[in-house]
Amino acid sequence: MEAFNNLVSVVNGWVWGPYMLVFLVGTGVYLTLRLVFLQVRMLPFALKQAFGKHPNNAGAEGDVSHFGALMTALSATIGTGNIVGVATAVVLGGAGAVFWMWFSAFFGMATKYAEAVLAVKYRVVNSKGEMSGGPMYYIERGCNLKWLAIAFAVFGTIASFGIGSSVQANSVAGSLQASFGVEPWITGVVLTVFTGFVVLGGIQGITKASSVIVPVMAVVYVLGGLLVILSNFEAAGAAIAKIFHDAFTWEAGFGGALGTMIRYGVARGVFSNEAGLGSGPIAAAAAKTDHPGRQALVSMTGTFLDTMVVCSITGIVLVMGLTLNPTDLVAAGVKGAALTTQTFEFLLPGFGGYIVTFGLVFFAYSTILGWCYFGEKCSAYVFGEGFVHTYRIVYVATVMLGTIVSLDLVWNLADTFNGLMAIPNLIGLVLLAGVVVKETKDFVAKRKSGELP
Repeated sequence: MEAFNNLVSVVNGWVWGPYMLVFLVGTGVYLTLRLVFLQVRMLPFALKQAFGKHPNNAGAEGDVSHFGALMTALSATIGTGNIVGVATAVVLGGAGAVFWMWFSAFFGMATKYAEAVLAVKYRVVNSKGEMSGGPMYYIERGCNLKWLAIAFAVFGTIASFGIGSSVQANSVAGSLQASFGVEPWITGVVLTVFTGFVVLGGIQGITKASSVIVPVMAVVYVLGGLLVILSNFEAAGAAIAKIFHDAFTWEAGFGGALGTMIRYGVARGVFSNEAGLGSGPIAAAAAKTDHPGRQALVSMTGTFLDTMVVCSITGIVLVMGLTLNPTDLVAAGVKGAALTTQTFEFLLPGFGGYIVTFGLVFFAYSTILGWCYFGEKCSAYVFGEGFVHTYRIVYVATVMLGTIVSLDLVWNLADTFNGLMAIPNLIGLVLLAGVVVKETKDFVAKRKSGELP
């Protein structure tokens, strides 16, 4: 088993290695140029579509609202990566890694936009009358590469049991045990019951829960983080300056070299917002919308909110803490969620640690909900709609399993298959870039003519 785990670690290092990161960011750069920096030009309009009044889409095809689709996607993307992943990037890559997270997210917004355009354009109505879409459908129907579509769906199904359920449940159990002494099995029972209650209701149940949980958890965490920053305002200014300074120095941060800093910054940024991995467009395909371009703009805001807002809060606070207390925590071997928790507590004694605990618990739980939908759509593509109920039962069971077993191997496997999802998805995005550009021009033209509001 140890040999197998080592083999998986080697494969994981390749999957998330420099070639993959160049492919991920390079695709975002390519799409940004083809779309003429759409993520800058149309971000205000996109945010208005996401959170403002929407056009009347009562007659439009789809299962959930623009906002519901965005919340479902965000429920999966705003997860432990926003806390654990950022901590890993800062410790191993230095303060400048935060800048490279922003860098990857900027181009990732174009990637997320393109994914959603294609997801809506090539979606289908399944035997239950529900929308099904995502990379497997636009790879098959747009690129005529059925085998590549199946590969994506298989990778997505396997990844969901790890990165979506068991690993997230393990993070919740560990956090509650450390903060409040709650036994992991108790956490497992509660999580399993609540997860089963929501996910057995399908996309409608997941969307309703996500539309409540995601805004509340994000606002609480961001406001808590801003309180930490404002309480140490001078240190915050120095931390931001350090992030930009260290981003371009050969010996950066807390001992990390430039290449290491860029790698961890980009990798953790992608891991957090999932731009290019192909999970988000599965939720986008369910949206009621009058045009693929409109929902794509809404989906694009997810990357902005995930990395530019939530990850930024974590990153700035961590750099503040490690700058003011640069050796104690790192030298003691504190890492991951524990590092973020202790840094928040150090900067805001008596309260800061609970902000992270709250964030980790609800971020992880929301990820469990969102990834169930992603995984069931992938499994249905491979095994048929009749397999969905079986998938949901197995998925809920892995939530309980994740709270009571060691997950080193599971984490490595899940992380590997999560990365493998990106390969077929990125191939599809590059091959269908012309379709994305055409749909975008069509949306803009119809808005100018008044055909669309």
